[in-house]
Amino acid sequence: RLLSVLRRRCDTAGKRLTGPGLAAEGHVLRAVLYVYHSRLLRHRPYLALQQVEQCLKRLWKMNLVGSLETLVELIPKKNASKANAECLVPSQPMLETVALKVLGGCKLILRLLDCCCKAFVLSIKHLCSQEFILLNTVASGLLSRLWFVIQYRCVLETLTSLYGALWTMLHLVSETQQTPYIKGFTFPSDISDFLGVNVSSEAKKQKAKMLATKKSTSWMKKLFPVMPEAVSKVGKKRKSETCASAVKNHSIPCPVDIGETVV
Repeated sequence: RLLSVLRRRCDTAGKRLTGPGLAAEGHVLRAVLYVYHSRLLRHRPYLALQQVEQCLKRLWKMNLVGSLETLVELIPKKNASKANAECLVPSQPMLETVALKVLGGCKLILRLLDCCCKAFVLSIKHLCSQEFILLNTVASGLLSRLWFVIQYRCVLETLTSLYGALWTMLHLVSETQQTPYIKGFTFPSDISDFLGVNVSSEAKKQKAKMLATKKSTSWMKKLFPVMPEAVSKVGKKRKSETCASAVKNHSIPCPVDIGETVV
């Protein structure tokens, strides 16, 4: 029963980590940083974006997905475990290695969420100051999507639940035969003790912080001031007249600009 739970949680964690959302946001982030590299080397939101990219790079380089796939291959299938009274289980060194990577991955994802939150707040502040409007608009959208992809696709929660199954299996295997591989480190029974924070409460705090920054939408009024009523009416009248003349003279090949003047 424990082996089937572990297999299922490994599969779920692997799918969440290799999902299209996380990979797509990573590609967009790298493209944005590449485009603005020579122009904004000392711009604070740009530096914060670099920290986000650094966390993503470290997450991929630790090859957590590869370790999970290897562990799944070592877990016997359901039919094999039913057919025999005894079955092979993953060794203690293998379980310790994967558990350590899961702990590191959770720490990295927490850091990634924190960097996303800080970079998002900085982007909104600089957007209010009307600095690099295009970059900060793109960055704020990208960061909010990346944060929500990680949080609402439950990547972090999936890894924490996976660690629970890993720790239980590791405890049973070590009781059967002591072959410790990682020495000088005690694997915590509760991952919250290792992370130092409660995952759900920390996510709620960050979400409240981001939404509070987003709610102060006075920057939109600064960037796009409300047109006076008289100017608005003149613009609408001119637009309707231009549209009518364009429809009447539809055979004229030259293009007609039916846009409204931005004040």
